[in-house]
Amino acid sequence: MPVPTTPRDAPVTPAVPRRTSPHPLGVTLRPEADGGGADVAVLAAHADGVEVCVFGEDGREVRTALPDVELGVWHGHVPHLREGSRYGLRVHGRWDPERGLRHNPAKLLLDPCARGVEGEVALVPEVFGHAVDAGLHGDLAVPDGRDSAPHVPRGVVLGPLPEPLRVRPGEQPRTPWSRTVVYEAHVKGLTKRHPDVPEELRGTYAALGHPAVLEHLTSLGVTALELLPVHASTSEVHLRRRGLVNYWGYNTLAFNAPHPGYATAAARAAGAGAVREEFRRAVAALHDAGIEVLLDVVYNHTCEEGPDGAHLSLRGLDDATYYLRDAGGRPFDVTGCGNSLDFGERRVVQFALDSLRYWVSEYGVDGFRYDLMTTLARGRDGFTPDHPLLVALMSDPVLAQVKHVAEPWDIGPFGWRTGQYPAPVHEWNDRFRDGVRRFWLTDAREVALGHGAPDAAGRGLREFATRFAGSADTFDVTRGRLTSVNFVTAHDGFTLMDLVSYDRKHNEANGEGNRDGSDSDTSWNHGVEGPTEDPAVLAARRRSVRNLLATLVLSSGVPMLTAGDEFGRSQGGNNNAYCQDNEVSWVDWDLADWQRDLLADTRELVALRSRYPVLAEAGVRRGHPVREQRQDLRWFAEDGTEMTVDRWHDAGRRILQVLVDGRERGLASVVVVVNAGGRQRDVVLPAVQGLPRFHPRWSSTPDRRRRVVPAGSALRVPAWSVRVLASA
Repeated sequence: MPVPTTPRDAPVTPAVPRRTSPHPLGVTLRPEADGGGADVAVLAAHADGVEVCVFGEDGREVRTALPDVELGVWHGHVPHLREGSRYGLRVHGRWDPERGLRHNPAKLLLDPCARGVEGEVALVPEVFGHAVDAGLHGDLAVPDGRDSAPHVPRGVVLGPLPEPLRVRPGEQPRTPWSRTVVYEAHVKGLTKRHPDVPEELRGTYAALGHPAVLEHLTSLGVTALELLPVHASTSEVHLRRRGLVNYWGYNTLAFNAPHPGYATAAARAAGAGAVREEFRRAVAALHDAGIEVLLDVVYNHTCEEGPDGAHLSLRGLDDATYYLRDAGGRPFDVTGCGNSLDFGERRVVQFALDSLRYWVSEYGVDGFRYDLMTTLARGRDGFTPDHPLLVALMSDPVLAQVKHVAEPWDIGPFGWRTGQYPAPVHEWNDRFRDGVRRFWLTDAREVALGHGAPDAAGRGLREFATRFAGSADTFDVTRGRLTSVNFVTAHDGFTLMDLVSYDRKHNEANGEGNRDGSDSDTSWNHGVEGPTEDPAVLAARRRSVRNLLATLVLSSGVPMLTAGDEFGRSQGGNNNAYCQDNEVSWVDWDLADWQRDLLADTRELVALRSRYPVLAEAGVRRGHPVREQRQDLRWFAEDGTEMTVDRWHDAGRRILQVLVDGRERGLASVVVVVNAGGRQRDVVLPAVQGLPRFHPRWSSTPDRRRRVVPAGSALRVPAWSVRVLASA
């Protein structure tokens, strides 16, 4: 089908006949000594032509047609494209949406490799490639001829970072996995309400490096700050119609540009270069404090939504290459977001790897958490652990040096892949999350209500022990237990305090009739739904929070805390606050006395993990055959004798002791005593040669007695509690 031409008043300049290369993609500035200007390379494998559109200060557009094409990449030299230039792309070609051909030169497209972004997407019909009405509904078969340039963002050409901000080898913390404690946070939400951060900095990149924020993280024992997406993003149509935004940012517009909305007003006014510098300064400040920076990255889909969505970048460049389709050529969504990138295409793999390297090399980030990573590891026959992207993460000289964490699932066929990713990828362990919640909450509720023992099938002490020991039923034991990134909560779902305060989600503010969000959070309100003044209920909730935190921090694997859980932050029962850019999501730093007490206990727990390194990876000896593994975890019943098969299968048993034995390593040993039953019990500590006594170190109940307890003697353990003791 014929498509509209570009605006008639936009002059077209001839390309300069200079030798250029199809790699790297994006804009590469040439030094002034070489004539200046920039080389541009754009993947548009099914197009008939690509134009680079440069906008002057007066908004006037000058277009340059890229003259050369190799292996689907159009490239050429644009002499008037320089540092600070605002630019976009227009693509000529066929319009046949059913075949993935969505070329429409009337639409200005953002370079997917742009390193700076300026402007926002307007919710108007002009930003759609096909003809739509005022309600944004239309016919895909009919291309729209209106110019989208006034309504979409531009890319901004950035030069090199100032010398003081350049990444230098050796300046990153390089914390080993055995000492890593991850803290998941949102750039804005973490600092927007922080009273010790100057008001003009709150909610910004700059605030991340403020001494008050750094002090909180370091005093908590955090070694890695995992940031929700900082790639430039925009909000979905359905949210904007309801006056909401995609607060979390899982709706990427540009994969190499920091989101301008998280920069200070001064940086935004100064332009994309200042936004970049502000984020780099924040990373440098965190590094100076010994804290790594991990980015939550979204390469599985883009903000262009479904086939009837906006026409902003990849869709207009090369829909047939970038987006996943089924065997019949129809769009195939395995992310639930309207589209999925096709990692069966080598060019898509290249695009993601180039972007990852850029964030490491330019900003010094220390690793990535991959949203819906199964999509990134899908080849032509589905998920494969030998996928080129996974191979590259191990072999690439840049990416092999940083941390990689998978969210090991998507919603496509056979999408749940926990435990199946190869080194060097570590994985969010949803089995840990679900098993620990069941043990301390839903199973505990059944016991508390007198309904008898919880279902024995895969639950009770057996599951608790399996999760505590690093989930050997899930991960390859020869890699050690640090493959598992343990978590009880994350950005998605209830906060830790809401997990013990609500049986049901309360997402009415999201405007979707409370239909969004999970219906199975494995929570327990302890008898009252939501806020209460009942002191018994409040005490029970706070005790459960401490039990969950203790299990998280002391278990084998890498613990991940969610921002605010360390002092009981609540979202009022909203378990899907992705569109709540307000006090619902922002961390409240005005702490009550009980919250300060909880924070102190959390700090003590994390300090224990650092003080007793045997806790980090007990159970196996990395690099040794399974048959040669020594046993560092030993399990004891309440009478001080070792657990037996019959005891493990007794569904009514709710008391367990685990000895994390450090003797062979020359380390102090730790005993964790768990009473998940409804009454106080006297528990006999293990009598093990070489461990004559134990020192109390932590308790989830108010008992703060610190007297030394001889091995083999009884210790009084309150109901629903955890006690921690150590040999030194």
